[in-house]
Amino acid sequence: MISSGDRVLNISIKQQQCALIVDGQCVFIAPVSTALNGAGEQKDSGCTPRGLHIIRACIGANQLENMVFVGRRPTGEIYTPELGRQFPKRDWILTRILWLSGLELGKNRLANVDTMQRYIYLHGCPDSLPMGKPLSHGCIRMHNKDLLALFVLVSSGTRVMIHE
Repeated sequence: MISSGDRVLNISIKQQQCALIVDGQCVFIAPVSTALNGAGEQKDSGCTPRGLHIIRACIGANQLENMVFVGRRPTGEIYTPELGRQFPKRDWILTRILWLSGLELGKNRLANVDTMQRYIYLHGCPDSLPMGKPLSHGCIRMHNKDLLALFVLVSSGTRVMIHE
């Protein structure tokens, strides 16, 4: 993890990318996939919430790449294309989870707009899924190698700004 300094993970819905900015310098950039339903904060909308957030929890340290998570717990399964074909409708959450919590009351925190209660994450997905296109169910998907690289650069409390 990068020590000290002002850090923010900037997620652009329009550009479909995330960039970690430390003391004004970009130290990491990668393509992402945000929600197919677009931007929005309402519960059950399937949209990616906007605004200022923090990483509330970093989940999956020391798990294998492509570990399958259900309910934020590793299942012991390792994703393979064969497993994907066996369960084609499953929304795969793989490798690591960065669970987000909104910081803006009434916008992305509490009531029917609470990012954390909506279980919005940055998470890995099958590497066959395209990045740079909005296709998720609300979360921010990343290819596993990119997520592994980002995971060691952030920690709980890292600020995350999601914007169009």
